[in-house]
Amino acid sequence: MDIFLLEDDEAIALGLTYSLEKEGYAVTAAKTVRDARRIIAEKRFSLYILDLTLPDGSGYDICREVKRQGDLPVIFLTAYDEEVNVVMGFDLGADDYIAKPFRLKELLARIRSVLRRYERQSGDAVIVLGDVKVDTAQARVFRGGEEIFLSAMEYRLFLTMLNNRGIVLTRAKLLEELWDVEGDFVNDNTLTVYICRLREKIEKDPAKPEIIKTVRGMGYKIDKS
Repeated sequence: MDIFLLEDDEAIALGLTYSLEKEGYAVTAAKTVRDARRIIAEKRFSLYILDLTLPDGSGYDICREVKRQGDLPVIFLTAYDEEVNVVMGFDLGADDYIAKPFRLKELLARIRSVLRRYERQSGDAVIVLGDVKVDTAQARVFRGGEEIFLSAMEYRLFLTMLNNRGIVLTRAKLLEELWDVEGDFVNDNTLTVYICRLREKIEKDPAKPEIIKTVRGMGYKIDKS
């Protein structure tokens, strides 16, 4: 199981990585918001552990990026335990919150608890479209029983359409919804590329799409199943 760790304190990061790997987890670590954005754009993880205060931003920024990709589990680490920080973290969709200094056994227990909750929820968060299955709790996509890899932006585009099944989404609306990892708007030409790539991965015949349908003069639509 893959865990993403965002922590700028090298001693804490090394200690946590070592301890988590001893528990059987695979850990990918970053020290800055910039590096974190690059990493999470290329890969989705089973759990995200995010420090709150970073040299170039906040763990809140990365939490927002993660939650745009799907309902993925997030635990915050912070040196501050004021109520306002706790409330803001949960408002962003965080699943748990632990203040430094913390005991390793307590963190491991919270990790297991959060992952169990998501495993229980996953049965109620599966969308099936023909031979394509989307597990939104784990942000995983399968076609014909085999997992297919979608980039963070491709998955975000697909999830936006899935959340609006039966509704025609104009290109303008999709452009509003899709920010790239640097915080800039995706342009119209890039949107076309993402739709083409997504169709190549999920459609039986991308030239004759059955899932993501074009509504001429209006936009795109995924029918209700």
